[in-house]
Amino acid sequence: MRNRLFPTMLAGLLLILAAAVLGMTSGAPAPAGASTVAASTVDDVAQALRKGPVYVDPAASDQLSPGQAATLTKKIKDADKPVFVAVLPPTSAFPAKTLLTTLRTDTGITDVYAVRLGNGFDAGADPQVMSTRAVHNLTAAVETPGADTDAATQLNAFVDRAVEQARGSAPASWGAAGGGGPSSAAGLITVGALLVLGGGTAYALVRRNRKRRETEERAALDKLRVVVDEDITAYGETLDRLDFHPAEPGADDNMRADYERALDSYETAKTRMDRARHPSDVRGVTRALEDGRFSLAVLEARRTGGEPPARRPPCFFDPRHGPSVADVRWSPSGGAAREVPVCAADELRLREGEEPLSRTVDTGEGRRPYWEAGPAYGPWAGGYFGGGLLPGLLVGTVLGSMLSSPAYAAEYGGGDFGSGGDWSGGDFSGSDFDPSGFDGGGFDGGGGGDFGGGGGFDGGGF
Repeated sequence: MRNRLFPTMLAGLLLILAAAVLGMTSGAPAPAGASTVAASTVDDVAQALRKGPVYVDPAASDQLSPGQAATLTKKIKDADKPVFVAVLPPTSAFPAKTLLTTLRTDTGITDVYAVRLGNGFDAGADPQVMSTRAVHNLTAAVETPGADTDAATQLNAFVDRAVEQARGSAPASWGAAGGGGPSSAAGLITVGALLVLGGGTAYALVRRNRKRRETEERAALDKLRVVVDEDITAYGETLDRLDFHPAEPGADDNMRADYERALDSYETAKTRMDRARHPSDVRGVTRALEDGRFSLAVLEARRTGGEPPARRPPCFFDPRHGPSVADVRWSPSGGAAREVPVCAADELRLREGEEPLSRTVDTGEGRRPYWEAGPAYGPWAGGYFGGGLLPGLLVGTVLGSMLSSPAYAAEYGGGDFGSGGDWSGGDFSGSDFDPSGFDGGGFDGGGGGDFGGGGGFDGGGF
């Protein structure tokens, strides 16, 4: 019955689309891909960005052509990610020192903000959307020290990376991807016609693809569940061995709070794993375990009279080793050297020329280190290392190559590398945000001439 009704339903949809097309084409022409209304203040730029992801000030139109701006706009909208781009002239209307913070305040949307100011570039982001390290890494990656990079090349390079790592969705104020106008109307008619012509075949394909995806996700989650359950068990055993009681002599409120956080992390990890339905859900589990191990490290420092440790990522070789204490140069098999965070025991092993105690997982070729395993382990590693840290650690490895692929984003939850499903972007938050996150690297030059154009920024400011 449902299959017989489907073509009729599609025909009705076509009529609705046609009506929508008539409504759109009868009004005023749709705006271009990027706003080019003259801006006299940062607030004017902010108002334009609320309507679309790219703003090019007319005084900076030689930096980015309308066609290039439209292409950049389409790229961001198609990705459905909260990324803003502004191309502005180096004038007193846009004071370099406060530009990012003021723009974020006036726009009022949780997002990634990239600004090309004259020949300089800087970026900032709400932590909910992109981590401090990720913004620093992305900004540094698109800057060419000692050389002028044209705006189109630089901004496209930044956006390509930003849409992979940004968390959340585009703000609702942008409307539908691609804008309106005749071309969009033709697209709607074409889509509607294809839907009707496809009929039951299209419906069958959708059902088959959905079932295939669900089967693959279940298989990936089952593989992850083995590893995560081992981690939860190991953490529970650590708690059992902990020689601490909240009422013991010398225990203070800070120690009791650390202990409570450690216990809460254990319960959170178990609950989230029980509720996990997709591979990406695992990130929240391992993030909770990492939080708990850090709380235990702080508790231990307080009990022994030491300074609480700074927050560091867990040991790269096996997060069950706890928070790292140093960064050490290390090369994976066949890969380039890079610095990885390590625990004290693995630091000693590496310095003495021994192999670290690496976390291994099951693969088709037997037990292998997790970075040599398949993409299913990406969410597991992402919860521990998060944000922009993980891609740098894994570059050149099997898992690192998979994490950066579109196929991974489609099957395992995107390229946010451990952001977790409870982070959001693109929401209207007004000026309620952490302004320290938008100090950026600074536009060297303070309002005229060379604003850093290639080396003056360290990105992000988080």
